[in-house]
Amino acid sequence: MDSSTESEEDEELKQAIALSLQHQSTVPSSGSSNKMESTSKTAKQVIDLTSDEDSVSITTRKFQSAAPDAVLPSNGLGMLGLDRKAMEVERLARKRKPSASLPSRSPLQKLMKMDSQYTSEVSRLNVASLTRNVKSSTSIEQSQEVKHKDLKYAQGIVLKTWCYGFPRDGDIKVEEVLERDDLTLAVLSSFQWDVEWILGKINTTSTKLVFVMQAKEESTKRQYEQETADMPNLRLCFPSMEGQVNCMHSKLMLLAHPTHLRIVVPTANLVPYDWGETGVMENMAFLIDLPRLEGNETTSANSMTFFGTDLLYFLQAMGLQQEIIQSIYKFDFSSTKDFAFVHTIGGTHTGEGEPWRRTGYCGFGRAVKELGLSTNEDIYIDFVASSIGAVNQDFLAMLYLAAQGDDGLREYEWRTSTAAKLKGSKKGSRSAVESHKPPDGFMESLQMKLRVFFPSQETVVRSRGGVGCGGPICFSSKWFNAATFPKKVLRDCKSVREGVLMHNKLLFVRPLQQQDPMTSRPWTYVGSANCSESAWGKLVKEKTTTLPKLNCRNWECGVIVPVTRNQPFSTAVSVLDARSLNNYAWRVPIPMQYPSEALESSRPWFYAEQMS
Repeated sequence: MDSSTESEEDEELKQAIALSLQHQSTVPSSGSSNKMESTSKTAKQVIDLTSDEDSVSITTRKFQSAAPDAVLPSNGLGMLGLDRKAMEVERLARKRKPSASLPSRSPLQKLMKMDSQYTSEVSRLNVASLTRNVKSSTSIEQSQEVKHKDLKYAQGIVLKTWCYGFPRDGDIKVEEVLERDDLTLAVLSSFQWDVEWILGKINTTSTKLVFVMQAKEESTKRQYEQETADMPNLRLCFPSMEGQVNCMHSKLMLLAHPTHLRIVVPTANLVPYDWGETGVMENMAFLIDLPRLEGNETTSANSMTFFGTDLLYFLQAMGLQQEIIQSIYKFDFSSTKDFAFVHTIGGTHTGEGEPWRRTGYCGFGRAVKELGLSTNEDIYIDFVASSIGAVNQDFLAMLYLAAQGDDGLREYEWRTSTAAKLKGSKKGSRSAVESHKPPDGFMESLQMKLRVFFPSQETVVRSRGGVGCGGPICFSSKWFNAATFPKKVLRDCKSVREGVLMHNKLLFVRPLQQQDPMTSRPWTYVGSANCSESAWGKLVKEKTTTLPKLNCRNWECGVIVPVTRNQPFSTAVSVLDARSLNNYAWRVPIPMQYPSEALESSRPWFYAEQMS
């Protein structure tokens, strides 16, 4: 993909974002069943980066607007959606009350009340003073002795998010993820935010918070800091957005409790509809609970698992507070040995130490190899995506080879060994150049080995929320109709939860033919990366040094989850049907109807065109 195509992709996504901000979302009414009624709600504000990737700036919209063309009122709501006027009114009202009627607690101001169960409070202290006075209580480490208790997710698990209107069945609510009662620290990273909503799920008087947020401009950072200055327990972290980086899209939670650290990698943003509260959208989340080590014991850097090492590498790159990073060594990472934490770090990666090998699709292939999942045999990939970029054959080859365990160099060499080089070379060097070209038929075969699940227009129109809920699902007809787009890979993405749309980002990878599960295990990726070059990066040649250079325009993260060695298949399968998705005992729920109809001659969901 050349630079002009990348610029066009960014411009198309900016237009999609702008259009999505003009239209209201819908929520289920309490008595609705199949088709959700469009209901006007009290306006909330969300930090909205709504193409779900590649946005260039943070914009603000109402989560529920009274009319399609509604504009933000001058009501004191800031970019983070915090109602300062309402907070001040509540503060003055409490001040007028006799002091004897006040409960015995610190002088904190109530921010909001989501319902009778959950409240959240803030104090009128400046966040700058909090930053200057670093206290040990803000780290994950706790000095008090605690008794070990059984951990819910000690071996790691992937669960669907709960969805309003459906029976509970192997799913999880955001409250169940957070477990607020003894939550001491929460590091939360998201692409899209409803700040008031998530604060209503946390006891902010006893929980220290770090929000990892996108802010491209310095003025945006200062604005966010100003709006959160009244919250003494909250700090903000802004990963680098310099140069080509356009989107901080990663979704990650580090949740510290007295007995354990819970690591969560969801596909969901921190907004209510992504966590099923409106009954129109579903996601997934990887969770694992790591026990706190005894006394002053720590995990050494040399004994840290591959998962833990790359998690720490990612946190360091994000600019997370060093005290928090160091305190992570207070937990036992041994149960993560069968998983890999993978990421895309926004920016340019080249030079000494070959940092390009550690992130993006290059790091993805490295992780596949590290887990013993690499193979030279043919594989089959089903990619569930909520956003698709300007995909071409080179992108498919890059993704496919990485899923085989390649570090990116193989496709890079194919791509950089151009016909021009061959034309200018001596006749005797033809064989050397040919050796750097893909095998005959390889590129064409990719469209038979890789499928991308994305909803059709009909699927969105017929969904419970209708077209108004299709905003987080992004694709452009310009890319779809391009001569280079591989239309044969597209399949209609329909949830097994009838009428629910998906915001999942999943890869199901398995051998094309049945093989020894000890040497060729199926596995799944769960995370934030969608089907685009922006999400996975691109390896190019650095002009001055001619060394490989990885360009990454997004921040992303995810987890590789292999099937268990002792039970790889769901039933006894033959060589003929080993490629079927349903035959494997995945540790990740299959969320879509399978098999599904091809979209080659149908109309995928194009949000911008639908809503313009």
